[in-house]
Amino acid sequence: MSKFLGYILTPFFYFFFTLSLLIFHPLQWVSFRLFGYRAHKVVVDYLNFCLTYCQIFLGSSTTFINKQDLPQGRPIIFIANHQSMYDIPALIWFLRKYHVKFISKIELTKGIPSISYNLKHGGGANINRKDSKQAVSEIIKLGRRMKSNNWSTMIFAEGTRAKDGQLKPFQVGGIATLLKAVPDALIVPVAIENSWKIVQYGPFPLCAGLKLRWTVLSPVITDGLNPEEITLKAEKSIRISLNQVKD
Repeated sequence: MSKFLGYILTPFFYFFFTLSLLIFHPLQWVSFRLFGYRAHKVVVDYLNFCLTYCQIFLGSSTTFINKQDLPQGRPIIFIANHQSMYDIPALIWFLRKYHVKFISKIELTKGIPSISYNLKHGGGANINRKDSKQAVSEIIKLGRRMKSNNWSTMIFAEGTRAKDGQLKPFQVGGIATLLKAVPDALIVPVAIENSWKIVQYGPFPLCAGLKLRWTVLSPVITDGLNPEEITLKAEKSIRISLNQVKD
């Protein structure tokens, strides 16, 4: 039934999703050029509000649960599982007060309305996966921006999307590099559910009538732990939330 509805509803979803990207692209340009980072961020926030709730056109619900009392005056490294590109808009919108940045492939900084412009000017790290020195350098620069501005960063620690929703082992590299620049950053896991189902049949049809959920989990207690141990604790917390604990 979800697939059948997807054939009917996917064109409406893509129309409004693409329309949002096209409308907000010039708004980003004007806000950044004339008013700077803060105005640009407001525009990006509302872009991602629109992208998040485009799921309405697929008949899908969006639930974001954050019962954690997280500080706003301290850098945070959010660590999440990754299921599809539709993970991202809700993270930006619902965590907007924490100024969440992303580590993205440098290829994405060209050719995508709104998204490419934000990646270039939003303060995240755009890395070349074929150039490890460049990647490490960009992540360290991001860490320094986190420290000086009390920004946060979202890391998808699996390294790639889990197309079947099954959590992959977390990689420590990006987390360890960031912690060198911001060793006092708070580590907060985020569990993402059912986003993979949106694209389980590919880009068309998208799956309709889903219950999409994002849950911010308790911060990881990091006292005396090295980056590998911190990463494992974050992974375990997400596994428990997703009922995917290893035997």
